[in-house]
Parts: sequence; structure tokens; C-alpha cells
Amino acid sequence: MKEILICLSFALLLGLLMTRLAKIVRLPAVTAYLVTGLLLGPFFIGALQVPGLGFGSLEQVEAFGILTQMALGFIAFAIGNEFRLAQLKTMGRTAITVGVLQAVATTVLVDIALIALHLVFPQALSLPAAITLGAIASATAPAATLMVVNQYKAEGPLTSLLLLVVAIDDVVGLVLFSVSYGVATALEQGRVEVMGVVLEPLIEVLLSLALGALSGVLLNVAERYFHSRSKRMAISIAFVMLTVGLSMSKFTVGGIHCGFSLLLVCMSMGTVFCNICETSEELMDRVDRWTTPLNVLFFVISGAELNLNVLKDPMVLLVGAVYIIARSAGKISGAWGSCTMTHCSDRIRRHLGITLLPQAGVALGMAVTAANLQDGDIVRNVVLFSVLVYELVGPALTKRALMAAGEIRMEGRTSARQKNAPRPIFHLHK
Repeated sequence: MKEILICLSFALLLGLLMTRLAKIVRLPAVTAYLVTGLLLGPFFIGALQVPGLGFGSLEQVEAFGILTQMALGFIAFAIGNEFRLAQLKTMGRTAITVGVLQAVATTVLVDIALIALHLVFPQALSLPAAITLGAIASATAPAATLMVVNQYKAEGPLTSLLLLVVAIDDVVGLVLFSVSYGVATALEQGRVEVMGVVLEPLIEVLLSLALGALSGVLLNVAERYFHSRSKRMAISIAFVMLTVGLSMSKFTVGGIHCGFSLLLVCMSMGTVFCNICETSEELMDRVDRWTTPLNVLFFVISGAELNLNVLKDPMVLLVGAVYIIARSAGKISGAWGSCTMTHCSDRIRRHLGITLLPQAGVALGMAVTAANLQDGDIVRNVVLFSVLVYELVGPALTKRALMAAGEIRMEGRTSARQKNAPRPIFHLHK
């Protein structure tokens, strides 16, 4: 217990100190946290095996999974706040069109590139693995994007559309992966399971949205019984944590495997709550401030999870390079094409695709499922390699794109520190 507390405290402190160095070279704080995690991980400081100083093994990093799951829940809850009806009326149709088309375009382009690689180098990866990686490529990491937006207080049409598209992207990515993984399994086994390809993914999406909506309604009812800011914040935090826990449930009904998507559940909860609660804006802001240390730990732990062993395999590097190039081209061209179809401004067309490049937790979760394939190890290692690249480079590219679009205005050096105000002095004796 002592070592755990020291390790987390050291990770938090070093992560925050690294942001000072990142500011000098004008990198986002997210990148500093990820680099901190990489340095504290089992390939650098953690390799010294000093108790409490870094993460000694990847298994030790995975033991902190409860923190990363909680952080993802709060991040998804905050993204759900962007789905306000007033905003959906103005750009909802555009966001859905762009979100779906760019994800599908990315999957198709990566599929073409990896299937071509399979035909040239059959030993590099199998056809089922190529198809599965194409679907995984559609996933975008909402956490890094939201952190960059919050850090630089980005605001404008591109930022608003980006947050909506990132949320929609996860829904589309889940469906695309389920279908592609079903096709890949059918190619290996020689038979198609309609239930696994179509029915179970649809049920997971519907169950996730329903559970999130119910949680949002119940949170709205519960918070009305409290009037102080601290208690209303506490009940909101409790509901998010409860929802994260419930979203981990899995069960079987009539031979159908049912489960939930943590991101979809918490996004749905945030969306319903912010649209039915008249005071949700203030409450969401307070919850966001409370979760700042949790978010820092989330990215430090994510950095420590980056497995450098994948760099030893030349085949992983080859497939990974093709995957990264094809995925980047798919995101950028897919976003540009779909924005053109929906008559978005030139500024949005040119910069949206770059902001969709970060990839992390969702893709890794898909890779874990894909490990059941005969070529599952190459899928997992390629995704690990891509996450290593995208997590370290993606936030900086997102920042540059938002700056180029004029939605980040650098204010120079600012400080939130305030001197203590003098307190009144009371005399006990006349």
C-alpha cells in the first residue's frame, strides 16, 4: 500500500513538473504526461526496481486499470456535455455525416493497404488480421483531444464539430470493428455467425445508450435533493463512478453475449443529464476541476503502458508503418471529403482530419478482443506500435491544427495564483 501511494504521488508530481519543460518547447501538457509515463515505465526508471519509484513491469501498470477506467468515464461524461440540443440543431446532421464517412473511409483505405501488403508479403500478416486492423483504424482517442481543447481553451466551429465527431466516431468504430471481426473469424473458421457479426454489436450499442440515458435521468433526480455545490458535485462523481462500474458488466441471454461500452454509456449519461438539468453547466465545470489530478494520472499510466518491445520486431514495424500511413491518409482525406459534402468552411475542411489522428484506449480494447484470431499477436503489436506513435505525436498535431484554424489564441504567461485576502480579526474581550 505504501509503495502504491508513493508511486502514484511521484507519477503525479513528475507529470506536472514535466509540463514546465513541455511549455518551453510549446508541446501540449498531454504529451508531457505521456513522456513522463514512458520514463517511469518498465523500460527506463521502472527497470531499476526501486519500490515506489516508477512502474517495474507492464503487469504492475495494468494493476492501476481501475484509475484509467474511471478517468475514461469522466472524460466521456464531459464529452457528452457537448451534445446539447441547441448545438445539435445547428450541426448535428453535419457531425453525424462527417463522423460516419471519415470512419468508413479510414477503414476502407487501411483495408486496401494491408490487403495489398498481404498479397505481396503473405508472411507479414494474414487476411483476417488485415481486415480487423482496418476496422480498428477507425477509432479515435477522445481523451487526448479533450485535454488539448481544455488546456488551450479552444473555441470555435472546428472545436465544436471535432468533439461531436470524436464521440460519434466511437459508435461507428464499435460497429465497424464488430462486423470486420466477425468477417475475419468467418474466414478463419469457414462459417459466418450472424449473431456475432450483426446482432451482438447492435445490442451492445443500444444497451449502452439505454444505461447511460437512465443514469443521466437518475442523476438529475438525485441532485435536486442537494443544494450545496460540494454535495451536488459529490453526487455527480458518485454517479459517474457507479456508471463506470455497471458498464463493466457482461451477461448472456438466450445464447446472446451482452455487454456495454464504457465510453458510450458515460457519453450518453452526460448527454441526457446536460439536456434535462438547468444547472448542468456549472456542475459539469466543478466535476471537471475535481478530475484534473485523475486525468494527469490517466495519461501518465497510459504512457507507462507503451510497450517498447514491439520495436524489436521488423515485421511489426513494416505493418505498423503501412497502417499508420494509410490510417492518417484515411482520416485526413475522409474528413476533407465529408466536410466538402456537407459544405463546411474551408478552414474546417483543411484541419479537421489532423485532429482525428490520436488513437489509444478504444483501439487497444479492440486489439485485446482480436487476440483470439490466429494472427492476433501481430494485430495487438501493430496497434501498440501505432498507439506509441499517435499518443506522442497526436496531441501536438491537434494543437497545431486548432491554432491554424484560429481557435486557440495564445495568451502568453498567465497565472491563477492570488494572494490571500486579509481576514477579519475578532476580539474576544472588550
